[in-house]
Amino acid sequence: DVSGALCISQAWPGMARTIYNNHKRFLETYLTPYPGFFFTGDGVYRTSEGYYQLTGRLDDIINISGHRLGTAEVENVVNHHVAVAESAVIGYPHEIKGEGEMLSFLPRNISLGAMALQWEETLAAELQELITKKIAKYAAPDYVQVTHTGWSNIPPGRLA
Repeated sequence: DVSGALCISQAWPGMARTIYNNHKRFLETYLTPYPGFFFTGDGVYRTSEGYYQLTGRLDDIINISGHRLGTAEVENVVNHHVAVAESAVIGYPHEIKGEGEMLSFLPRNISLGAMALQWEETLAAELQELITKKIAKYAAPDYVQVTHTGWSNIPPGRLA
């Protein structure tokens, strides 16, 4: 098992060849970091069986009180919780820490009825504790938002 940067050794049809009006930036971003390879900007994990799993953008970093934290790192911890289907982590401006962290997650299809709100609050606390244990205390999100599956069924342009 190994993880690192996803790089490609050969060109392919449709591959970007430059950035409009900024070829130097293209070279510095995609070809200079790993000479002889095209750097995609993504992290990857390869299992001992040879399977690949993209772990997220390597440049998607939040700076919390001077600690650089990859959003994919937090999402990976959260997504391993049995009650979580998907998650997303974003940074937001924080006047004391520089950036704060917000976690939004989609729970697995669990029907709890009247107990749903209490369960969501308990799960949010569990996720914050899990992140604290697996990464560090500073990595625990300031805000946790539960996204419900019905939200995605709203037709585009009809959020109100």
